[in-house]
Amino acid sequence: MEQQSKIYVAGHRGMVGSAIVRRLQQDGFNEIITRTSAELDLRDQSATAAFFKEERPDYVFLAAAKVGGIIANNTYRADFIYENMMIQSNVIHHAYLNNVKKLMFLGSSCIYPKLAPQPLKEDYLLTGLLEPTNEPYAIAKIAGIKMCDAYRAQYGCNFVSVMPTNLYGPNDNYDLNNSHVLPALLRKFHEANQHNVEEVVVWGTGTPMREFLHADDMADACFYLMQHYNEEGLINIGVGEDISIKDLALLIKKITGYEGRLVFDTTKPDGTPRKLMDVTKLQNLGWKAKIGLEEGITSVYNTVKKQGILTVF
Repeated sequence: MEQQSKIYVAGHRGMVGSAIVRRLQQDGFNEIITRTSAELDLRDQSATAAFFKEERPDYVFLAAAKVGGIIANNTYRADFIYENMMIQSNVIHHAYLNNVKKLMFLGSSCIYPKLAPQPLKEDYLLTGLLEPTNEPYAIAKIAGIKMCDAYRAQYGCNFVSVMPTNLYGPNDNYDLNNSHVLPALLRKFHEANQHNVEEVVVWGTGTPMREFLHADDMADACFYLMQHYNEEGLINIGVGEDISIKDLALLIKKITGYEGRLVFDTTKPDGTPRKLMDVTKLQNLGWKAKIGLEEGITSVYNTVKKQGILTVF
């Protein structure tokens, strides 16, 4: 990429897309094309076609998606598969039609089989059954990977797929009905402090293991891979270390200064037992995460407290 290249970041207002925009701007890339979902509905094929024909981006970061936590994924199963399939199909196809030099498709670690060996290597894709609660979302993301590969094979498109682990950072979602575990816990502990609540309830048993990557690290990896990676299939983006939900809750308890007790609601689902990324491929290419978990969560918490984000609910 050159600084004068036109770069379209799809989903620029989300946590992932906004981090990619910040990373591009940091290195002086100012020809960044963005559209809000109100300005451009990527589910609409004709609207997407008109946008690509008009703007003619050189590079595309496809970070637009319908996302949510375990309850949202399981409740709105049709929405998750339909909307994600439409968004990615339209963007990938029209990137091809308009001679985009390179496209990066961002997926999710939920593409891997529920009981895949740990850590998750890229070649474990499609070797077993998916986690049922987010199967529609995972299938959409797998289709996106295979679509990039198909356009590469048939048309020679330089389309690559990256699979970030669980992310957190600026512009995260703190709605308890459809947020992920880390922001949900941040909000729960913050509210417990505000209202002097004696206990905080954590969903599940606390035993599942999860890996967490700061969105700024993820964006740095995407920026690096856009310039140094060109292969079919996919590449994991992660830190290569995980933590139990119980230990995560204890860490957030410490960061927020909450002094009450933890209660685990075992009637709520745990989801996949473990999702640790194998990041050997990424590290062999020369990239490694820099932001530690406690440092990252502390920074995020201080920012959202200052912005008053956790008090709007």
